[in-house]
Parts: sequence; structure tokens; C-alpha cells
Amino acid sequence: MVFILTLPIFSIELLPHFIHYYISIGPGNFFNNVLTSTIQLLAVVEPFGIIPILINLTKKMEKETSKALSKTAAVTSAILLMIFAIAGTQILSAFGITVSSFMVAGGALLFIVSLEIMRHGELRNIENELQGTGVVPIAFPLIAGPGAITSVIISQQKDGPIVTLLSIIIVIGITYLVLRSLNPIYRILGNRGSEIISRIFAVILAAIAIQYIVEGLRNIIVK
Repeated sequence: MVFILTLPIFSIELLPHFIHYYISIGPGNFFNNVLTSTIQLLAVVEPFGIIPILINLTKKMEKETSKALSKTAAVTSAILLMIFAIAGTQILSAFGITVSSFMVAGGALLFIVSLEIMRHGELRNIENELQGTGVVPIAFPLIAGPGAITSVIISQQKDGPIVTLLSIIIVIGITYLVLRSLNPIYRILGNRGSEIISRIFAVILAAIAIQYIVEGLRNIIVK
């Protein structure tokens, strides 16, 4: 369902750009870029790491209500990330911020997030912000938080909109499947399993954050 609702973004107008981009870099590089961008965004969104929080949010809901909420949260977060993937550069320009500066600031933010997850297994303050079980707290900041927004803007600059949009659809699709399978996944992983997966993703996220900072500083120094 998420794929059906998000596919209209790939209109006929984008098809020539996709074909030109695919031919110019070659199929091998294209799929490698999509894979890299997807892994980076998946490490930031970290759907398995937020399973305990989501369980607590939805445990009192009826099955149909939880299903509808999962669908709406996934679509909302996908649209939010796509907006920043397409217009993120323009948004930065409106505030006079360069992409290199944003990479450094975003990398620092992601590194702080990764340290928090590595130390505690989750973002400790996030539950204090969740006053209900509405779409907004689940779609933002749990799924499409500042880290994910930073990631898609930087990905758009490095790999272009086609790769970035594809990675968003893949990651949100995975996240939607996790949302729809919370109880079975949690029964298999348990608290300890969720924490282990969360910390593994945190290490990957820390490495990505350092890479963003180094590349941003390099671009600033060269200029």
C-alpha cells in the first residue's frame, strides 16, 4: 500500500531524468548507489530499534486501528522525507546555509544520536514527547526525524533525486512492514534482541555521521 501511495511522485516527467542518469553512471553504479543510500537511511530511521516504543504506543489499540495508524504514519513520513529530498536544497538556500555546512551540522547531530543509542539502547527523551498515539509522534520524530531529514538532503546532493527517492520508498516500505508486524517481531527479538540490533545500527550511524563531517569539512576547506 505504501508503494502504491508513494509511486505517483515518479511521474512521467521524471522518467527521462531516470533513463539519462541510469545510462550515464551504468547499472552497476546505479544499484550500488541505491543500496548505499538505502542502508544509510535505514541506519538512521532504525525501525527495529523503535519497536519497544511502538509496542507501548499501540498495545491498547484494536487491530484495525493499529493497522490504519501504521499505514497513515508510513505514508506521512514518506511524503515528509520526499519533500526534503526534492526541495531540501532550496530550503537551505532560503536560510543562506550551504550544503557543506549542513553536512557538518547534520553529521554532528547524527553522531550525538548514535552515541545516545549506543549508551542507552534508545533515545531516552523521545518517550517524554509522545503524549498520545497520533500520527505526528510516530511519523515525526520517530520515523522521519531530524536525522532522516538530514540523511535524505545529503543523499540528494551526493546521488541525485532518483536514488534518494528510491531509497526512501524502500526504507519506508520496510518500516511499514515492521509497523504491521510489531507483536511477532517483538516476541522473536524480545527486549534484549531489540537493544542489540539498535546498538549495531548505532555503530553504523556513527560511522556515517563521521563521514558526513569529514566530507563537509573537506568541501569547506577546498572552497
